[in-house]
This record gives sequence, structure tokens and C-alpha cells, in this order.
Amino acid sequence: MSESNTTDLTNPSTFILLGIPGLEAAHVWISIPFCTMYTIALLGNFTILFIVKMERSLHVPMYYFLCMLAITDLALCTSILPKTLSIFWFNSREIHFSACLAQMYFLHCFAVTESGIFVAMALDRYVAICDPLRHSTILTNPTVAKIGLAMVLRGGVFVMPYVLLARRWPYCNNKIIPHTHCEHMAVVKLACADTHSSSYYGLFVVFSVIGLDVLFITVSYAQILRAIFSLPTKCVRMKTFGTCVSHLCAILAFYISALFSSLTYRFGHNVAVYFHVFIANAYLLVPPMLNPIIYGVRTKQIRDRLLQLFFQKGT
Repeated sequence: MSESNTTDLTNPSTFILLGIPGLEAAHVWISIPFCTMYTIALLGNFTILFIVKMERSLHVPMYYFLCMLAITDLALCTSILPKTLSIFWFNSREIHFSACLAQMYFLHCFAVTESGIFVAMALDRYVAICDPLRHSTILTNPTVAKIGLAMVLRGGVFVMPYVLLARRWPYCNNKIIPHTHCEHMAVVKLACADTHSSSYYGLFVVFSVIGLDVLFITVSYAQILRAIFSLPTKCVRMKTFGTCVSHLCAILAFYISALFSSLTYRFGHNVAVYFHVFIANAYLLVPPMLNPIIYGVRTKQIRDRLLQLFFQKGT
């Protein structure tokens, strides 16, 4: 008996991803909105990258950060959607243990990176509105590149313990993950050990890294709003505030879904499993889909350039 237990408590060669538990019969139908969101995210973010590359007037910090956001969004949704769709369409549920950990690493790394990019964009808006005369000297191209690199490294460093701890845990015979992808807590819950350190570290990342990002963004926008309300005329105030609206919408779409997903997984014990899975997928799919739409509609330069491209093609 003890020999059997020792044999079982090892890292499995594969895990089984169930997809959306309880809704297996509807997987093909559920794949339609998932695939639609992914397609919109791909088209929208590639369009943003193309327009910024082609339009020299957009080669400024705000749009460089927007390109970083687009690349991160593409990586974020691509880290989960191909495997999710293979489950829905082909019932391909097996995923190698190492591939599962790699997926876990990349999806959480890109999520933390995206949060950092929102901080960088808030900094750009703060300097542009509160200290416009020094904007070009503070946010130079090398500085923007260093900020972007720092955000990527930060995501990689803070998420690495997720993988190191998950690889260290022993796993029992249960290899079934009730999820569409290898989300951190979904994998950790399969371990036959005291995994409180993984759970606590995950909360540490949520509240210290993401929490500090939200605090910085909140303080930045408090200062921005204060500066806007001190402007002389209503017309100028509305025009200046309009440059921030798209950023605020993107921030709300990302942080509300991310926080709800993280807290629901840890504390929503009475919530149906399929609801957990839907929220986790919404957190990784909805912001990448909405961000290019939000910035495309709200940003005049991008909107005008896009209309110009369509007009030229039409003629």
C-alpha cells in the first residue's frame, strides 16, 4: 500500500483538460463566441500595430505603449485559445505536464506584463497632461523601451515561482483539470500536499503587484483629473479628458475581470465550476478583444488612419 502511494505521488506525464465541466455537450456551440472573440482580437491588435507602424505621426510614447499592449494581448489570448479550441472541436484533452506548466507561465506572465503596461500608459497620460512641456524630454524613445523591457522582466520574474512550486508538488492519480487551460490554482489543487505556499504566493502577486499597479494608476488619474478640472474652459476640459477615456475603459475591462476571476477561484466555493471557467476565459479573452476596439473608436488619429486605408482601397 505504501509502495502504491509512493508511486502515485509523482509528477504526471500528462493532465486531462475537461474544457467547461457540465457543458461538454455544448462545446461546439460555445466555441463559436470564443473563436469570434479570438478572431476579433487578432484582427484588431494586428490592425493597431500596422497603423502605428505606417503612420509616422503616431511614433510617440502613447502609441508605442499601445503597440506593447497589442503585442501582449495577442500573446495572452494565443497562450490559451488554440488548445481550448482543440478541446471544443476535436476533444483533444491531453496536455503534457511540461506544456501545462509552460502555458501556466506564459498566460500569467503576460497578464502581469499587461498590468504593467497599463501603469506605463497612465504615466504617459500623467506627464502629457500635468507636465506637457517636459513630456518629450522625460519619455524619450530609449526610456519607453526600457519601461517596456522592465514590465516584461517583472512579469517573468514574479510568475516564475508559480511554475517552480507547481513542479515541486507531488500529484496523485487525479490528473483531471476542470478547466480549458492550465490556470495556476486549477493545477495546484490537484497536488497531494499542503499547497498553501502556492496559494499565498498567488495572493501576494495579486495584491502586491497588481494591487500596487492599480494604486499607482488611481493616484495618477486623481492628479490628471485635478489638472483637467483646473483648465480654463469646459471645451478644453472635455477635449483633454477625451484623451484619457479609452485608457480608462481598457483599464476597467482588464482589472475588473482579472480581480473577479482570481477571487472567485479562491473564495467562491459555492460558485458553479463552469462559471469559474467562463470568468477565467473572459479575463483572458475580453480585454484583448475590446482594447483595439476601444482605442480604435476613441482615438482620432487611429480612426482617421483606418478610414483613410478603407477609402483608398475603395477607390
